[in-house]
Amino acid sequence: QLQLEESGGGLVQPGGSLRLSCAVSGFTLGGYAVGWFRQAPGKEREGVSCISRYGGGRNLADSVKGRFTISRDIAKNTVYLQMNSLKLEDTAVYSCAAVFHRGYVCPDQSSGYQYWGQGTQVTVSS
Repeated sequence: QLQLEESGGGLVQPGGSLRLSCAVSGFTLGGYAVGWFRQAPGKEREGVSCISRYGGGRNLADSVKGRFTISRDIAKNTVYLQMNSLKLEDTAVYSCAAVFHRGYVCPDQSSGYQYWGQGTQVTVSS
């Protein structure tokens, strides 16, 4: 059974950092693309970052470029999202998602992902 579990969310002040983790089980990262998405209250889900089965990562939102970095540890079967210089507008529930994907470039739309975690709350507040 394929499962994803996020952790690392919490309350942080503006300018602070958090590292989210997405631990996967039931499959290996080598065959799957994994994406991070977020949804703030009253807003649509937004793609944040994704990483391909080959390890190529990219940011999906212009607002996080230069601040967020996606990475993975194959041995730990975990994908990370390092978030620096956090802003009030980064407050949202962050979810990771996965899909079996042969391409070199990870899908940028949430509809392209099949398996989802429950999400972790990130709150940026002073």
